[in-house]
Amino acid sequence: MLDRYVVPVIKPPLKKCAEVLQGKGINADQVSVAGFALGIAAMLMVAGGLYIPALILLLLNRFADGIDGEIARLSQPTDAGGFLDITLDFIFYAVFPLGFALASVASNALPAAVLVASFVGTGASFLAFSSMAEKHAIQHPDFGYKGFYYLNGLAEGTETVICFVLMCLFPAHFPLIAYVFAFICAITAINRVVFGYRTLKSASE
Repeated sequence: MLDRYVVPVIKPPLKKCAEVLQGKGINADQVSVAGFALGIAAMLMVAGGLYIPALILLLLNRFADGIDGEIARLSQPTDAGGFLDITLDFIFYAVFPLGFALASVASNALPAAVLVASFVGTGASFLAFSSMAEKHAIQHPDFGYKGFYYLNGLAEGTETVICFVLMCLFPAHFPLIAYVFAFICAITAINRVVFGYRTLKSASE
């Protein structure tokens, strides 16, 4: 929901950073892998109860996720790079809540499981529709900055980052934050399934 407002603001500085990195011979795939490594390190920090270092690593992970796409667009984006980027992102989203479950199994394991399950719903509806949209040549000009056809919703990248930041700042409230965001993700998944089905049905008629 907030991506359409946030992305245009952060895109110019990200592009400048991308130009500097590209000038040093760093490519998009390398940034994707490095960002993923930072994300895994953030999860491990959470598991160890080191929430502020985890927050810093989380923000670096999200910074890398913005930079890799900009580097790719400065040259020639590839399907392989897009695949690597989106796959590592989805793995990170699923793994990060695991850190809170490991930090406190008794209080956090169930809400973490519910949250990850809701991520499966948003992710599956996103990827399934993307593949079908490409097949039917469906375009969505509002999300031209995405490497895949993008179905918007209440829970997008910006909202997920805000959720993860709140978890790091208020770890004692992880269960509440996880349940609330899982509900938002469920609404998003339902919206995407309904809208995606109707869109594809119309495209096939």
